[in-house]
Amino acid sequence: MEKQPTLLSSQLFLKHRQVEVFLNPSVLAWKVVEKSRNRSSGISDPAYSHTVEVCEIVAVHKTEDGDHGGAQIMTRQQKTKLLYPYAFTVSYVKRTRQHQWQCSDVTFHCANQALCEEWVRVANEQLSVLTNRPKSLLVYINPYGGKRHGKRIYEQKVAPMFRLAGISTSVIVTERANHARDHLKTEANLEKYDGVVCVGGDGMFSEVLHGLVARTQNDHGVDQNQLDAELVPCSLRIGIIPAGSTDCICFATVGTNDPVTSALHIIVGDSQPMDVCSVHHNDVLLRYSVSLLGYGFYGDVLANSERNRWLGPARYDLAGVKTFLSHSYYEGTISFLLAEDNTGNPRDELKCRSGCSICQHKRSSKDVHGDVSEEKEQPGKDGSSGWNVIHGKFIAINAANMSCACPRSPKGLSPFAHLADGNADLILVRECSRLDFFKHLLRHTNTDDQFDHSFVEVHRVRKFRFQPQRQELVSLEDPSEPPTKTGYSTTLGCWTCDGELLSDVAIQVSVQCQLIRLFARGIEEQQQCVSGNPCTLWPLEPSTDQSVD
Repeated sequence: MEKQPTLLSSQLFLKHRQVEVFLNPSVLAWKVVEKSRNRSSGISDPAYSHTVEVCEIVAVHKTEDGDHGGAQIMTRQQKTKLLYPYAFTVSYVKRTRQHQWQCSDVTFHCANQALCEEWVRVANEQLSVLTNRPKSLLVYINPYGGKRHGKRIYEQKVAPMFRLAGISTSVIVTERANHARDHLKTEANLEKYDGVVCVGGDGMFSEVLHGLVARTQNDHGVDQNQLDAELVPCSLRIGIIPAGSTDCICFATVGTNDPVTSALHIIVGDSQPMDVCSVHHNDVLLRYSVSLLGYGFYGDVLANSERNRWLGPARYDLAGVKTFLSHSYYEGTISFLLAEDNTGNPRDELKCRSGCSICQHKRSSKDVHGDVSEEKEQPGKDGSSGWNVIHGKFIAINAANMSCACPRSPKGLSPFAHLADGNADLILVRECSRLDFFKHLLRHTNTDDQFDHSFVEVHRVRKFRFQPQRQELVSLEDPSEPPTKTGYSTTLGCWTCDGELLSDVAIQVSVQCQLIRLFARGIEEQQQCVSGNPCTLWPLEPSTDQSVD
């Protein structure tokens, strides 16, 4: 790797210790100037060294008298304050618990004002080069989602960090359902912003998604109702500040439901492409989906929970128990087009993580060749060529665009689904006993393979469609249809689409590859931090104090 030029290198003071501070275009690093007998041994104690990637610096500013750093030096060492009266503070991303970030500060003291100002100027010049960072954001807050803490979470935890990073915001507190969607579709002046942020749960994100996608298609003259329409990817990224009941989308794309972590991902300008499923019925767009399309069990859970909204999040537990005990199944025909061979399969144990090779390959393929998965389909005996057709009785049919992981189900419905590979994982749970279905559900909460059942099959698909079997009401007075036929539902059931019920059961679904981008990085495989070997980042030449004439 080519060595990067040293921009600044000085001996400064950090609290009561003298430190050597070094800045290049990629890294800010500092280490305590050692004065021990073992210095010549070449051993470096990591506790006395630290590195921060420039791309994860939130802000750099001059520290005024009375600020945190200066006050600490005044009380601890008057002599140090006299020798180093000027200071600047660096706010940066610090990794704490798994996948969680916090904003940490370090204050350096300088011998003269010119040197202090030089550090602030050069550091901010490096931050200004990071063009992926947003400067202006449109923020929607749902004050009613989850435990109704959205407004407080934003004002107390997020807004101060946006101000620190120099991000201007336009904040709209929504007053009704679909307020954000309708505003984005018709009123918002999107040219003013670098991104859109939603503060709330998955429902709030869905509103912003539908509004932004619809606005983009309208601006480009694309008819969303056309089943094979080539949708235009949205140019603005979407940020999620979790404040809902489950926040599945945030958890599956960042790894935690922590508002501070999400705010920091927005500030540093992370970008994660994401697939979106378009759901149609008879050439009419019903909805878009980014997480779960569920028929049968999950559709019934949502339908039952809607009758008890006054219970808040507890309604899902009650509805889940009631739906499980009813043990209904539905008959119908599912048809699907399999994914390409180079996108893996739902049981290959290849997790979608930050920098995922499968998603990156799909992105490069799109850029060079266009979306190669949208090939023309020629009519065949069953209506089209290449379609797999399955008819049966199903307790559940689920299509996952992502793992659908959440705190209650750390692996999710499909642990090895990918965020941006142009496919969805189609999970078919056939008619089985209540005990077997319970075993399947239980595996969502542990490490066992939830697809390792004879009544479960899973396919990675790019399109699918479902046609329910029309059923007549059973007459209990007809001896040919005894009432012992338990479990069989005489209704058509319903689909849940990212927490909303669909109005139709017969649907056609297409995966729109990387239609949107999030202010997210994807889940990091492990705690990635460059400070693991800080000595390798220091310049070969010895550092000396720099002064500015």
